[in-house]
Amino acid sequence: MLLTSALRVLLTRSFKPFVFRNVCSEQLVYQGLNNLGLYVHIPFCRSICSFCPYFKVPFDQGLAAEYKAALLKEIDLVCASQSERKRATSLYFGGGTPALMLDDLAEIIDKLKEYFEITDGIGVELHPDDINDHTLQKLAAAGVTMLSLGIQSFDSDCLQALGRHNDDFISKLQLVRRYGFAVVDVDLIFGIPRQTEESFLNDITTAFEHGATQVSTYPFIDFTYANNQYKPVSEREKKKILSAIVRHCADAGIERTSVWTFAKQGTSRYSSVTRDSFLGFGPSATTLLRDSFKINTFSIPDYIKRVETDHLPTSLTLDFTKRGRACYYLFWACYSMWIDNAAFTDMMGISAHKMYGFELWLGEKLGFWQRESGGYRLTNTGAYHYHRLEQAYTTAYIDKSWNISRLQPFPEKIVLR
Repeated sequence: MLLTSALRVLLTRSFKPFVFRNVCSEQLVYQGLNNLGLYVHIPFCRSICSFCPYFKVPFDQGLAAEYKAALLKEIDLVCASQSERKRATSLYFGGGTPALMLDDLAEIIDKLKEYFEITDGIGVELHPDDINDHTLQKLAAAGVTMLSLGIQSFDSDCLQALGRHNDDFISKLQLVRRYGFAVVDVDLIFGIPRQTEESFLNDITTAFEHGATQVSTYPFIDFTYANNQYKPVSEREKKKILSAIVRHCADAGIERTSVWTFAKQGTSRYSSVTRDSFLGFGPSATTLLRDSFKINTFSIPDYIKRVETDHLPTSLTLDFTKRGRACYYLFWACYSMWIDNAAFTDMMGISAHKMYGFELWLGEKLGFWQRESGGYRLTNTGAYHYHRLEQAYTTAYIDKSWNISRLQPFPEKIVLR
């Protein structure tokens, strides 16, 4: 809390907290934005994993049918003012378990393609239980080019701590490889109780040997509203494992493409979070515009009711100050380990050096990043400190706002200090 508050004051030059208010605009102004991403949330799961913080409910076929109709209408409501198709870099389906609406994904994709030309591919999160020929054929036919597999670990002890089981993950990963998707991302969690450095490095090796083009490694974070039986390992142990990951991948010729992501050289790269701006559709989805950040309601019934009355399902809106928007941009630029001067100037109308010259100079002196042609690249030292910051941000901001949104469909406001 102290760390995030101090950085907020330093980077925004203000003691005012971030305040999300119950303000629902009837139009999202995104037409002039570059590098626009699209996100669709599928809020259904067969069962609820205790460690997962994302919004989801048990699958119900009738509710899913109502949800799809509302989702298609939300897309029309958001995009109705467009005079022509707009370029979007990517489309990503997250959840929940998107494959539970497998037969609907093509229709949703076609609806979005009425308004957008998707240039860099379509990604879908896939639960290991859904890795089979039928699902993979359907996804490929719908135009999906990128899969993110929520394997979490190949180690039985670690999976037991997460309430999961190993259902022949290696064979399923090999099956995915045969379909030739451009990106096969394997999500792995480090810092799980009972996990060792050796077992996690074995997870990474196993993933790459059997078909992954990239591996995303996420720290196990115990959200206050999660029902975890076990607690994460200590921060000291997390640091040890993360350092081992970096060394292991460097020795294997695997490139670090973000703070927590590592990819085979010469393969396509993908991240669901590093976009200069994006539109989010579905309950709990977020939208990032030039001057604001918006969160949809976390209630499926309220989402459906709002859309059926021709209103956007926005629950909360944060209006950015100029420095607040710059702060948000820098946060996710650092996650990708690259602060691009041209992109920052395009977004903010002023260079990063002019706005944050002292901070960039200080970070360089502390060894957090190195100046290169066109911007600043995070070092491994900087990446570790970002890892610490991101966990603090998750605890202070995301945990609080998501927990309140779970309990109140349309909160009056949320104050994040």
